[in-house]
Amino acid sequence: MEPSIPLKSSPKHSRVAVLLALSLLLIVGSLFLTNWNDTDTIIVTFPSGTEIDAEVADTPEKLLFGLAFREGLPPNSGMLYIFETSDRHRLRTKGFKIPVDMIWVDESRHVVHLVESADPCPRDPCPWYGPPSEKARYVIQTAAGFLKQERLAPGTELKFTLRL
Repeated sequence: MEPSIPLKSSPKHSRVAVLLALSLLLIVGSLFLTNWNDTDTIIVTFPSGTEIDAEVADTPEKLLFGLAFREGLPPNSGMLYIFETSDRHRLRTKGFKIPVDMIWVDESRHVVHLVESADPCPRDPCPWYGPPSEKARYVIQTAAGFLKQERLAPGTELKFTLRL
């Protein structure tokens, strides 16, 4: 039988463990402290007078994930994708947990394309929605049913107001 040798942790290993624990704590803390209202919001006004608070998706991460992993949307809310250029943009609902309506809007704030009740897609392969027949600079996603409620059609003009 061999004698057992007690394992000692070196000061270097202890420091690494403490740094990892602190990093994890900072990441988890930032997730809990981040609030939907901490992001930029644009108020989108429809011809009926209905307004939605649209969270702005203007970073590569937000443009990629959008409303993915959200359990729902608060009433009168949505997401406004702002692309760098006008183009025939396509979107997917990969990772979404809720169906959404999609509204493609050109630079002059006129609706160019609509998709009603795009189903959530938990995993690939997920369908693409779009591209519109005309170039768009923005896409708005709202809870499914919004398009029927608002009776939107291509050509409808929307108003965007930055929330200060």
